[in-house]
Amino acid sequence: MTNAQATDKHPGELADVPGWFPPLDQILFTWFLERQQKQGMSGDLLELGAYMGKSAILLGHHLQDGEQFTVCDLFEGDAPDEANQAESTKSYATLTQQAFERNYLSFHDALPTVIAAPSSVVSQKVAPNSCRFVHIDASHLYEHVYGDIGAAHDILLPEGVVVLDDFRSEHTPGVSVAAWEAVLNRGLRPICLSTQKLYGTWGDPEPLQEELLDMLRQRSDCGLSVQQAAGHRLVRARSRGMKPPPFPTSRHYVAPAPASVPAARVTESRAARPARPAPSRARRLAKDLLPPVVTRAVRRARAKRS
Repeated sequence: MTNAQATDKHPGELADVPGWFPPLDQILFTWFLERQQKQGMSGDLLELGAYMGKSAILLGHHLQDGEQFTVCDLFEGDAPDEANQAESTKSYATLTQQAFERNYLSFHDALPTVIAAPSSVVSQKVAPNSCRFVHIDASHLYEHVYGDIGAAHDILLPEGVVVLDDFRSEHTPGVSVAAWEAVLNRGLRPICLSTQKLYGTWGDPEPLQEELLDMLRQRSDCGLSVQQAAGHRLVRARSRGMKPPPFPTSRHYVAPAPASVPAARVTESRAARPARPAPSRARRLAKDLLPPVVTRAVRRARAKRS
């Protein structure tokens, strides 16, 4: 099924929404957002680069009263430069704002604030020190990711969490350079690394790391390692057959009816068959007493007559 075909109807479950959001990252997003809520932390949510809405749908599920959720994406709009336009055309040709909104509204009653523009405008649209969680998954080009990280630094609350997607994919070296540059030179402190995302903060990562390690060590479906690099503790998590966390089904979801044959169809099919006359007593006796070879000969002769 192509992405265009997948957006022709409302998704039934989060797994039906096209996009790259592995179960491990769904679990980590959920853990960070729920921890913030348990800690009494309030703040807005921001996503740069939404694609078809898979991660945005999960983020919106954790929106608290009085908070704002902002999504910024080019969608089908024009990119700010030729390199970004080429990237958008190659990787996101089927992406439209309508498709994103249809998917999002399948799970939520109202849309987030949608900014259909390059991520470079987000600093003008979202107030400084207002967000508790920022997900960066827009351009893969170094210059744009560098700017997105800078914007996240200004927009996040002091203990807020930023997530950088594709920080080590082989086809996104610009993201890798920008991510590790932020760690080495711009004060970003890693909390943990998943297969494709870096979770960090400009606050103190140690309390988060300790609680996260306690949670992940209790899971048999998660592999863990802890390393030190350039003065940073790096917690690496990897999936061992993880399943996504529980998530509400779409508001449009209708459970399929159990497979069964309608009674009317059974009655009709039986009525369509011609009734066979009951065998006579003499025929039943012949079948029981005559040798099989004679019985078969009688049957063949009767068949020819009919």
